[in-house]
Amino acid sequence: MSANLPLRDVQLPPAPSWWPPAPGYLMIGGVVLLLLVAMAFLWWQRRRRRQRWLQLFDQELASTADATTELAAIAGLLRRAARLARPGSEALYDQAWWQRIDPGDQLAEPQRQLLAEGAYRRQVPAEDIAGIRRWARQRYLELLQERRR
Repeated sequence: MSANLPLRDVQLPPAPSWWPPAPGYLMIGGVVLLLLVAMAFLWWQRRRRRQRWLQLFDQELASTADATTELAAIAGLLRRAARLARPGSEALYDQAWWQRIDPGDQLAEPQRQLLAEGAYRRQVPAEDIAGIRRWARQRYLELLQERRR
């Protein structure tokens, strides 16, 4: 070697670019994106199923003519939902039935009596029917969702 050659200090290579990311980061991003899409799809399907159940409930009650038939239709819908949630529970009667259908005693006793006897031989105020309908709609949905768990 010649002594005339200039000595150079050690030089570092240029810093790596931040783009494109390494393949590992792309795979992690893809998995996260796939999980988000799957969760959104499941949420959408659950929402759609819930809306369909509530629409069926409303259609069933829309075909009733008076309070007696509406209460009978509500009782029938609750029996059907209870059967789907836990087969054999449609055969329960009296206290066992009410324990299954209303475990938290959320329905008031006068409304419970109306639903149990079907409002035979008396007039029922519209606000009582509306209260029973609201409660039954929510309970119907809870029973059908219980079936899915």
